[in-house]
Amino acid sequence: MNILHLQTGLFGEQSVSRQLGDKIVARLQQENSDATVINRDLITTPIQHLDAEILLAGGTEADAQTEKQQVELALTETLLEELFAADVVVIGAPMYNFSIPSQLKAWLDRVAQAGRTFRYTEAGPEGLVKGKKVYLASARGGIYSEGAAAAMEYQESYLKTVLGFLGMTDVTIIRAEGVNLSPEARNNAIEAASSEISALSA
Repeated sequence: MNILHLQTGLFGEQSVSRQLGDKIVARLQQENSDATVINRDLITTPIQHLDAEILLAGGTEADAQTEKQQVELALTETLLEELFAADVVVIGAPMYNFSIPSQLKAWLDRVAQAGRTFRYTEAGPEGLVKGKKVYLASARGGIYSEGAAAAMEYQESYLKTVLGFLGMTDVTIIRAEGVNLSPEARNNAIEAASSEISALSA
């Protein structure tokens, strides 16, 4: 089993999404002793956000590419290779301002490649990244799974949409929410999510 582990929590060891992501990976390794893990920390080693120069690099002849385009194209290819090689993708995804960290969006923008990870057909778009299991380690300061705040949730819903567009439809969400409401709420949310992780069968 090959595991791709993406980390996007800003707060190091204090990050709940990091804690949950690490526990999911440890659980998968426990169930699969031969598992290999590629850890890509998008905070400590961020990916440059798309700009016009990067976006146009793929359609530029090799001898006309700038040095930046060559470097960024090589990185994009590495990211694609990591994704295609993975059997399981674990994504630590905290909610920031109702959505995902921009560093995770930067990764998604790189791997969303027409003709590589999706294509358009007469029947509509088709995701090409198939046969993979995805675990989302979701952390939220408030409660967004129900109640009035649910209308402001663009984190898990966005990730499920874009991952599904790329062909990754087998998504399990392990969620700890309300972690900023009180120390007790934080502990309870982490304990509940950790129990879900312990029950996972890879």
